[in-house]
Amino acid sequence: MPTLQFKGKNIIWNHHLAVPFHTLDEVPELHYKPEKANGNMIIEGDNLIALKALLPQFAGKVKCIYIDPPYNTGKEEWVYSDKVNSPLISEWLGKVVGADDLNKHEKWSCMFVPRIKILRELLQDDGIIIISCDDNEHHHLKTIMDEIYGSINFIGSIIWKNATDNNPTNIAIEHEYLLVFARDKTKLVSEWKSTISDAKEELIKIGKELTNKYKEQNDLQTKYSEWFRENKRFLGKLDRYKYIDLNGVYTGSQSVHNPGKEGYRYDIIHPITMKPCKEPLMGYRFPEITMTELITDGKILFGEDEDKIIELKVYASEYEDKLSSYIELDGRLGAYDLRNLFDSVPFKNPKPVLLLTHILPFVIHKNDIILDSFAGSGTTMHAIMKLNKEDSGKRQCIMIQMPENSEAEPEKNICKDITRERVKRAIDKYGYDSGFKYYRLGIPLDAETLLEGQLPTYKQFAKYVYYLCTGENLEAEDKIDEADFYVGEHGKQAIYLVYKQNYDTLTRLALNLTLAEKIKEQQPGKKRIVYAPSCFLDEDYLTDNQIEYVGIPYNLFQRR
Repeated sequence: MPTLQFKGKNIIWNHHLAVPFHTLDEVPELHYKPEKANGNMIIEGDNLIALKALLPQFAGKVKCIYIDPPYNTGKEEWVYSDKVNSPLISEWLGKVVGADDLNKHEKWSCMFVPRIKILRELLQDDGIIIISCDDNEHHHLKTIMDEIYGSINFIGSIIWKNATDNNPTNIAIEHEYLLVFARDKTKLVSEWKSTISDAKEELIKIGKELTNKYKEQNDLQTKYSEWFRENKRFLGKLDRYKYIDLNGVYTGSQSVHNPGKEGYRYDIIHPITMKPCKEPLMGYRFPEITMTELITDGKILFGEDEDKIIELKVYASEYEDKLSSYIELDGRLGAYDLRNLFDSVPFKNPKPVLLLTHILPFVIHKNDIILDSFAGSGTTMHAIMKLNKEDSGKRQCIMIQMPENSEAEPEKNICKDITRERVKRAIDKYGYDSGFKYYRLGIPLDAETLLEGQLPTYKQFAKYVYYLCTGENLEAEDKIDEADFYVGEHGKQAIYLVYKQNYDTLTRLALNLTLAEKIKEQQPGKKRIVYAPSCFLDEDYLTDNQIEYVGIPYNLFQRR
């Protein structure tokens, strides 16, 4: 399989392993409606460090990751910030990657690789990652993803037509891409199939009813209007029913069935009002005989009156459970979303909410976790809250965003002032029954930090110890018992952490005979792994009693 070679690859390929774990510290004054957070998290800080900090709690739990990393156009003013122990990469640190930077593709690749590796660890086995990009890094991105995720797990590339380029001297660039990969493509299942089939039958049934002359017209109209309103987003998200323009005018994405400048002209009688429908300005796209067949088959839905046939237009697609590889959506909608909330556009090139609410329902369900580690203006959490409101879902969203402050702008904080503020305003403006908790990166959990006396809470440390010991998340956090130094179980192993959040106390703690006998009594027949600052027991005793001692902090990061 082809691989991508770039300057610094051998240095950063395993850099994510050297990044220390950090605590995630709540900032209560920046929470918003935390009682309704339902797991929603906004994390302020470097996304590489934050992703590593999420591993003990979320490894293997995230269903969908959407990221919108820098496109590397030279206009974003993104800065390489990873502190890699290398003279070569140290020269890049803290410098803006501009259009004339001869190493800009190498810097982008070095930034991207450690993050995409940790993101893979966070995904469920049947998880999906969606990455926005354009031509600047499309080839490099695809090759890196093939190498790390496996080309066999490539699902597809979506072309998003989002702009009109009027430059007459070059190729008009009117699109971007969304690359879609699975953690393990063999684990993907089509869970929508039966639901799709049921929805199709119901919609066609109602369509046929609307073409007949019912006496109880008002009841039928109410039934249709309520059903369609409740299911419109559901149908659209599955692309079961393609919203096509009945107008005969060429629109770029649809072909004209009638030669010439106009479509076909004829009357369609509205099934409820029994009046001719308002004809499109340039006529209908289909000839009358085709339109009659579509109406008879229930594949054309009418509006509440004869003026609405163009607005509520649905044609049963032959692709019943697939997301189209081509999306046409005005990219300026993202700016409009922000202007509706801020009366300005405080963030460059935000993604539209409509883009994510169209794509995400193909891969997520009502209780899934969604992660965005390049949160920007906060579109992803906004979209998730919108989806939850529409179908009463309980999806959780985690977003990570750097402050992006600098010497020139020491007070700049995109995460707090834009990402957080956007979600807060969206909750208020649109009535989302949601909230979030706000976090900042805390201290690193490494030997140097612990020896300096910067100590995490017992629960924070216990979760990290469990993950480092087992490589898995601690599901039963409520069973952590600080009084007995008990962390949790893993198979036939019991894990203990002898620790207090006080440096003076910590220096006097040890695995001694009294504690060892107590642990033996609590965990008969199991291997006991005990993390402690020191041990007063000899090797024979430990071996005879199936106790393994791991010193804090020197051997902390030896995964058992």
